[in-house]
Amino acid sequence: MILNPSLKKVLLILLLAGLVAMIWIPKALAQDELLKMLDEEQSKEPTFTLATFKASRLINGQTIETVSKNHLNFWISHRFGAVNSGFIANFFGLDEAKIRLGLEYGLTDKWLIGAGRSSLEKTYDLYTKYKVLRQSNKFPLTVTGLGGWAINTMETGYVMESGSEMRFNNNTECYSYWGQALIARKFNDRLSLQVMPTFLHLNKVEDPSIPNDLWALGFGGRYKLTKRFTLSGEYYHAFSDPGAYETSTGKAYPYHDAISIGVDIETGGHVFQLHFTNSRGMIERHFIGQTTGSWEDGDIYYGFNIARTFSFDKGAKNKDK
Repeated sequence: MILNPSLKKVLLILLLAGLVAMIWIPKALAQDELLKMLDEEQSKEPTFTLATFKASRLINGQTIETVSKNHLNFWISHRFGAVNSGFIANFFGLDEAKIRLGLEYGLTDKWLIGAGRSSLEKTYDLYTKYKVLRQSNKFPLTVTGLGGWAINTMETGYVMESGSEMRFNNNTECYSYWGQALIARKFNDRLSLQVMPTFLHLNKVEDPSIPNDLWALGFGGRYKLTKRFTLSGEYYHAFSDPGAYETSTGKAYPYHDAISIGVDIETGGHVFQLHFTNSRGMIERHFIGQTTGSWEDGDIYYGFNIARTFSFDKGAKNKDK
C-alpha cells in the first residue's frame, strides 16, 4: 500500500512522539517518585519554629523564649507613677518611678538562669527557665517551665501599697516562690499567643483571710506590625477570694488582675518595650499577687523595658572573623 506524503508526515510525527513519550514519561514518573520519597524523608525530620516572641519577657511576665548559650541579657525595667496623678502635682506620674535591674544568662540554648533587684519592697529575685518542648512540624506548641524565688528586704512594720502594715517575725517570712508552665504557639510570622498557668506561694500575707497559696492563669500574645514593631498584650487572672478579705477586714479587697498593653521595638542587639499597665510590680510576686491599680479608676502606669544582649560565645566570634 502506497501512502501519500501527508499521511507519511503524520505517521512520522506520531512515531517520534511515541518514542519521546516512551523515554520521557518513565523518567518524569521516576523523578516524581524520587521527589515524593525525598519529601517523605524530610518530613520525618523536625523543623523547629524560631522567634515566637522577640524577647524572654512579654511585658511584666515571661515568655517561652530563653537566651542562647553563653549569652547574657541585661534588663532595665521602669514603671512610672499613675497617669491620673495629675499634671501639676506629679506630671502624669513621671515624677516618681519603680525600677528593676535584671540579668539572664544562657547555660544552654534551652536553659537560662536569672536574677534581679526591684525597688518595690526592695526585693531580690532569682529564677530559672527551661524549654521542655519546641514547636515544630511534629509538635504544635512550645512549652517552657519557670521557677522563681524572691526575698522582701523591707524593715518589718512597713506600709504596703495596699495600705496594710506588714510585720515579719523572721527572715523566712520574707520569702515567696512561684512556678509557671509557659505554653505558646506561633501561628504565622505575625501572630503568637501564650497561656501561663501559675502557682504563687507567699510565706507571709498581710491578713489571715488572704491565702498563702494563690493560683493564677495568664494570657498573652503579640502581633507583628512590621519587621521591627510588634503589638503585645498580657492579662493575669488571680483566683483569689475578695469576699473573705472584705468580711474579715470590713474593707474593699485591694488587689486587681494585672492587664498590660504595649509595643516592642527591635533595634539590633536591643529590644525596647513600651507599655501601659495597672501593675507597678515587675516580678510574679508583685504583678500577680499584689497589683493595686485599676484600669477603671485610671490607675494606669506608663513603663518600659530595655533588653541588651551580650555574647560570651568565643566560638561564634571566631566564626565571624
